[in-house]
Amino acid sequence: MTDVLIRKDGRAGHITLNRPKALNALTWDMCLQIEAAITDWASDDGVALIIIDAEGEKAFCAGGDIAEMYRTGTEGDFDYGRRFWTDEYRLNAKLARYPKPVVSFLQGFTMGGGVGLGCHCSHRVVGDTSQIAMPEVGIGLVPDVGGSLILAHAPGQLGDYLALTAARMDAGNAIYAGFADHYVPEDQWNALKITMAETGQLPGFEHPAPNASFAAHDAELKHYFSGATPADIARALAVSDDDFAASALKAIKRHSPLAMACGLSIIRRLRSTDDITRALELEYRFTSRAMEHGDFIEGIRAAIIDKDRSPNWRHTLDKVPAVDVSAMLHPLGADILNLEDPA
Repeated sequence: MTDVLIRKDGRAGHITLNRPKALNALTWDMCLQIEAAITDWASDDGVALIIIDAEGEKAFCAGGDIAEMYRTGTEGDFDYGRRFWTDEYRLNAKLARYPKPVVSFLQGFTMGGGVGLGCHCSHRVVGDTSQIAMPEVGIGLVPDVGGSLILAHAPGQLGDYLALTAARMDAGNAIYAGFADHYVPEDQWNALKITMAETGQLPGFEHPAPNASFAAHDAELKHYFSGATPADIARALAVSDDDFAASALKAIKRHSPLAMACGLSIIRRLRSTDDITRALELEYRFTSRAMEHGDFIEGIRAAIIDKDRSPNWRHTLDKVPAVDVSAMLHPLGADILNLEDPA
């Protein structure tokens, strides 16, 4: 079975993720195949727009396929992950800057690498099953694949909350937070795709967005999540007796303190820019060091290898030295992220 189906359908270039049993987890080879297709279609006058969707009801794409990163990392091969992230981030940047409309259909889980593939598109469609999240801090990574830039521009302190808690967004919240654009009932998606392929034109998206429950917490988010560090935020949450704060604090206590501190720093640096390259470059400073100097290997072990959900993080929440955050986010010099097409 082919992991990704790539074809021209009428006036549309059509990409379908085809690993439904693996929740369409994104492999390195899938990234390369998708990049090659969109690169070709950018100059193809017969392709007016691109459709990106996925087989199965459970997920558009639940993330990257990280088992191989664990194997190589535990063997001391840290370059494998760096090369994978370089290629994946180059795809993310191309989608964000693509010269033609790209329409993604985000059913079920869209997380991590799925956000990088589906949420930089020009027209992002969600439905009633959509659950979007950036859960990287749970495995010792920062929100990456350009997701930090979307988080940085979410209303108020919502991006800080989503990054530290890994909270899931339904359709209404995803649109409110800037991860999606249009709500369409999922039984109408196939008709939309057929129309786009036949006409080469975008349809009218006429359905109103569902209610965004996070909007009702705007004042609370600003109160709790304005602290300078995750430890400051946790202390603010701890003195509250409301359920929202208790739930957020419980989530934060589970996640990698170093990853949360670095992720928060990245998001706040990006508030003044819309540059996807800047976001990916900052993320890569962390991810390129994450296996050797961070919690990534331990995070994968606890989540998907041993599945004990009891990671032994390098730091406690209240003891993440600023020098360690600085070291993870220090410029890489000659090893800076290179988004140029490989020779």
